[in-house]
Amino acid sequence: MTAPIFTNDAIVFGLLMISLGFVFYTESKTSGFWPKFYKIVPGLFMAYFVPAIFTTLGVIAPEWKTTNSAGEIVKHSSSLYYVSSRFLLPAALILMTLSIDLKAIFNLGSKALIMFFTGTVGIIIGGPIAILLISIFSPETVGGANFDAVWRGLSTLAGSWIGGGANQTAMLEIYQYNPAKYGGMVIVDIVVANIWMAVLLIGIGKKDKIDKWLKADTSAIEELKEKVINFTQKVKRNPSLTDLMVMLAIAFGTVGFGHFSSKYLSQFFSGLVANIASPTIKNMFTFLDSQFFWLISISTLIAIALSYTKARNYEGAGASKLGGVFIYILVATIGMKMDLNQAFENPGLIVIGIVWMSIHAGLLILVAKLIKAPYFFLAVGSQANVGGAASAPIVAQAFHPSLATVGVLLAVFGYAIGTVGAILCTILLELASKV
Repeated sequence: MTAPIFTNDAIVFGLLMISLGFVFYTESKTSGFWPKFYKIVPGLFMAYFVPAIFTTLGVIAPEWKTTNSAGEIVKHSSSLYYVSSRFLLPAALILMTLSIDLKAIFNLGSKALIMFFTGTVGIIIGGPIAILLISIFSPETVGGANFDAVWRGLSTLAGSWIGGGANQTAMLEIYQYNPAKYGGMVIVDIVVANIWMAVLLIGIGKKDKIDKWLKADTSAIEELKEKVINFTQKVKRNPSLTDLMVMLAIAFGTVGFGHFSSKYLSQFFSGLVANIASPTIKNMFTFLDSQFFWLISISTLIAIALSYTKARNYEGAGASKLGGVFIYILVATIGMKMDLNQAFENPGLIVIGIVWMSIHAGLLILVAKLIKAPYFFLAVGSQANVGGAASAPIVAQAFHPSLATVGVLLAVFGYAIGTVGAILCTILLELASKV
């Protein structure tokens, strides 16, 4: 990718904030064009899509290459997504979890887990079915031999879409896909996963109609939301500067501790995992040496512990709203990673990814219809698989800030089963490629 117009992160961050300001300002309008527009397109989707347009047009970019005076290619990248996902995301989760009612979360019932596992099964069977379908029309797209075999590359997608980055890397290690071609799979991952996230965000704007079609019982979700709203009203106050500073201290103090402890925990478990004799079993537990996994887990656990203290009263001073600010910044940086031009770079693989994700989506819709699960469980169950801890809370909090923790808990569970599920999927991918 060539250098964008703006490469300075300070300028890029300014553009992202202007785009978020534009979205919120226009969404607040009560007359004219904008109310009609936002009835169709949710504001959260626009917060994601506007930065994607900037990237597609070459105004900004998540990464790019330049050539120095010696003729060497130099790689550059923006730090905004890293800062947002490693600092602002855990801070947002802490602020949104302070007022959590854990008992009410568990009262949501089994449907959340059923939809999560349905999403996992959809990924496991979706890839092999996609290979079988595409092979009918374009056998060369799903071919390749030895370490260039497409099924080996698709195994990394399975790792990413069930678990996350650590699971994806584990699958690359297990099946030894050609590193020179791995970049193509990363593009498929980014393009297809982001398109699907966009679809889910649009669906949130139509959740009432979707729930009605699914004949879903949303009473448990509404009860949880009502309890949080009532509690917020009870402790509501105009936030003082002291309130804001204490909330930021709680959030970023916990994030700091999360970074400190995650470093040592990841090193400790990395040593344990390295001593496992079986390569297959070893790679099943590689997520334990991921600092991001421990950062999110520790931050969430501390926030849940704080919800049993007086710290939960900071919800009345706007803790979840402050967390929402951080979430929207993260959404903008995720949108920045989406270059729509990449969809045309390797159309065959993109088609495989789209068919694969369509099977995942179709199975989720079918099961949701059968068990009358709310769209919330469908969307968060899917995103906990495909997007992981970086985006599942985004989708969950779009329904209500009190629900963000549901997305985190399911996403963390996805990391745990990601490699096992991806190995099962890869066995089926290899069989399908040889039919």
